[in-house]
Amino acid sequence: MDTMNPIGVFDSGVGGLTVASEIMKQLPNERIIYFGDTARVPYGNKSQKTIIKYSKQIVNFLLEKKVKAIVIACNTASALALDEIKAQVSVPVIGVVEPGAKAAASVTKNNNIGIIGTKGTISSGIYQHLLSKSNPEVSVYGKACPLFVPLVEEGWINDPITFDVARRYLDDFMELDIDTLVLGCTHYPLLRETIDAVLEKRVNLVNPAFETAKTLGQVLVSKGLFSHKLSVNHEFYVSDGVDHFNAFANGILPHYLKDAKEINIDDYSDVISGEMI
Repeated sequence: MDTMNPIGVFDSGVGGLTVASEIMKQLPNERIIYFGDTARVPYGNKSQKTIIKYSKQIVNFLLEKKVKAIVIACNTASALALDEIKAQVSVPVIGVVEPGAKAAASVTKNNNIGIIGTKGTISSGIYQHLLSKSNPEVSVYGKACPLFVPLVEEGWINDPITFDVARRYLDDFMELDIDTLVLGCTHYPLLRETIDAVLEKRVNLVNPAFETAKTLGQVLVSKGLFSHKLSVNHEFYVSDGVDHFNAFANGILPHYLKDAKEINIDDYSDVISGEMI
C-alpha cells in the first residue's frame, strides 16, 4: 500500500466534515476522499440492516478509489456497521465511537458521563458498552437529541431557538451531576458553544471528531502508512444536493474549493467484493 494513497472518510451527510476538518488540521500531509450520503440522510432513525447496506455501498466506492484507510465519520454507522465492515476489508477501518469513549473515560473525575447523539446511536448502547467495559464503576446517561442535526444544517447554530432546544434536551444532565459529556454526533461539535453555555461551563465536552483524527494518526504510523509528503488534493462526493453541501463545507473547511461531485451510490454493491479488498 502506497503511503500517498488517500484516506476515505464517509458520513450520512455533512456532519462528518467536522471529522475531515480535524484530519486536515492534525494530519496535513494526508489526502482525503470524502463521501456524504446526502440523499439518504439521516441515518439515526434507520435500522441496522439498512445502515450496513448503505455503509457497504460506500466502502466499495472508497475502495475503488484505492484508499489506504477508512474513517466512518458517523456515530450511527460506527455503532451499527463498524464490526462488519472491519471483518471484510484489509485496510484499517476507524469509527468515531471508540476514540470518543476512550477520551471520556480518561477525563471524567466522578464517573458520571453523559452521551448525546441520534436515536440510533443512543439505542445501540455502544457508548455505554465501551465505557462500562473500560471502567465498571462508570455511570452512563444517554440522550437522543434528534433536532440538533436539522438546526445545524439550517444554519441556526447561534439562534435563540437552538439554545432553547438545547436547554430542553440537556436540563436532565444537570440533575445527574455529570462531569463529562460526549458529543456523540458529528454535527454536535458545531453546537459546542451553545451546549457549553446551557451546561454553565461545568462539564467537560468530548469531541469524538478530534479524538478520531488523533487515533487515525496513530494507526497510520503503526501500519507504516503515514504520509511524509504534502498532498492536499482532497476530493468530495455526495449522493445529492451538491450546492447545499458546498455551502455548508465552505463554512467548516479551510480553503474549500466548492468542487464536490454528485454520484449515484446505488451503482455500488452492498456486498463488499473480494477483488476490492
